[in-house]
Amino acid sequence: VGGDSDHHHHRLLHIAAILPIISEMLRSSAALRAALPRLTPRNVPRKTSERRLTSLLTSNDKKIRGLRILEAHAVEAKKPTAVVSPFFRGYASNGDLPPHIKVNLPALSPTMEMGTIISWEKKEGDVLNEGDLLAEIETDKATMGMETPEEGYLAKIVVPAGEKDIPLGKLLCIIVSDEKDVSAFKDYQPTEEASAAPAAAASPSPAAAAATPPPPPPPPAVMPPAAAPTTSPPAVAPGSFVYASPYAKKLSSEQNIDLSAIAQVSGIGHSAADWLRGSDVQKFASQVAAGPQVSAPGPIPIPGATYTDMPISNIRNVIAKRLCLSKQSIPHYYLSIDVCMDEVSQLRQEFNKLLEKEGIKISFNDFIIKASALACKKIPEANSSWLDTVIRQYNNVDVSVAVSTDRGLITPIVFKAEQKGLATIASDVKALAAKAREGKLQPHEFQGGTFSVSNLGMFGVKNFSAIINPPQSCILAVGGTEKRLVVDEESEQGFRVAHIMSVTLSCDHRTVDGAVGAQWLAAFKKYLEKPSTMIL
Repeated sequence: VGGDSDHHHHRLLHIAAILPIISEMLRSSAALRAALPRLTPRNVPRKTSERRLTSLLTSNDKKIRGLRILEAHAVEAKKPTAVVSPFFRGYASNGDLPPHIKVNLPALSPTMEMGTIISWEKKEGDVLNEGDLLAEIETDKATMGMETPEEGYLAKIVVPAGEKDIPLGKLLCIIVSDEKDVSAFKDYQPTEEASAAPAAAASPSPAAAAATPPPPPPPPAVMPPAAAPTTSPPAVAPGSFVYASPYAKKLSSEQNIDLSAIAQVSGIGHSAADWLRGSDVQKFASQVAAGPQVSAPGPIPIPGATYTDMPISNIRNVIAKRLCLSKQSIPHYYLSIDVCMDEVSQLRQEFNKLLEKEGIKISFNDFIIKASALACKKIPEANSSWLDTVIRQYNNVDVSVAVSTDRGLITPIVFKAEQKGLATIASDVKALAAKAREGKLQPHEFQGGTFSVSNLGMFGVKNFSAIINPPQSCILAVGGTEKRLVVDEESEQGFRVAHIMSVTLSCDHRTVDGAVGAQWLAAFKKYLEKPSTMIL
């Protein structure tokens, strides 16, 4: 028993001796972790540095431990870091430059290939807090604000405000974490590679790299035959469809190059998985530069005529391309019907009196959006998309509402309109329209939609036909409401004055047959002429 007591006594002495050491290690570890955001350079991934620094805490020699920690910082600072976000790339100091972050132009919409810097909201030397608005960029969809997710100081603006057609991935500005480092970039000039580095060149995370399939091998560089010089690339399969990006189409049009010729030479553009891109067009153009190109004749000037050439914005360019694509690829047909709006007019007045104190005013268009959504639930074929191999019918009705702005037409979305009340729809439309006119819509607020409504009644238009917004199947064109004499057998005069609204439904005949479109209009008319049925 005595031996056991001595053994336990010695163990207790050992524990008491090492407790101060454990306590010191815990304090050092906590202090390092607390100071890590300040000690670690902003361009060093925090998790990597934390693992490296924590592993050094096992050293018993404080001086050696401190030297190793400083050495770890130096080693980590020499390594380029992974992507901080889809458009931020971190870089450590190289040469005489301090650690900094390069900000490249991001893809703010799925179809965006170029952008325009409308304005810089910060100037060089300004402090940047996470979430601050850094710049306003015009995309192919709208003008949107680009925020900075990184705190620091704006050291250098590489691309000035007003520059147009900036390719994705081009260097826009530089951010540093220390204010004293701003002056080091006063005369900084980016290299050609850094200035035009594509965003796709950023190193993805291991998980993203595993999920992304390997890119296809580059196409063989086939030079045009020298023995048979031609004035333009040979056209192959006239009228055949070539898969090409909007930027590739723009370049080919500007340089008068047939896309089918590029597809034949490069072997690209024959499937949806292998699109022709702008770089393919540029490569082909350089190959045939030796041969003279035949330019399309310009417009013949009219003597004495005066005119002004207006620049085409990115938004206007996209509108033109999408609407041309819609009319060329979608078999449109149109159905019109008249709707009596007497009961809606009376109910609207009653609702607006009840909502007057809340500052909410319901419009005729809010009733139209609600009735459209309910009609789509009743006739689901109208709430669908043609996807070549399948017709996709959507469970929710997300109504795109056409809004005219100074920058062009844009269609913000009222999501799940069939589930919302008229007051909520009115509030949503008012907020979305204001953001659209100010150019502050976020991509998720206008990308998508399953059904569209375009209302020109407030301009005195009686009726019109609208172009379908692909990949949707239908769009409702709403004209103004006018007073008409209609037959009324219950009236003493045999007629009465009614408020009649004309609407026209544009349908994609691939997804919506004529009879189905007629059924949709019948349901829509019933909901508006008997608005009480919308709550059933």
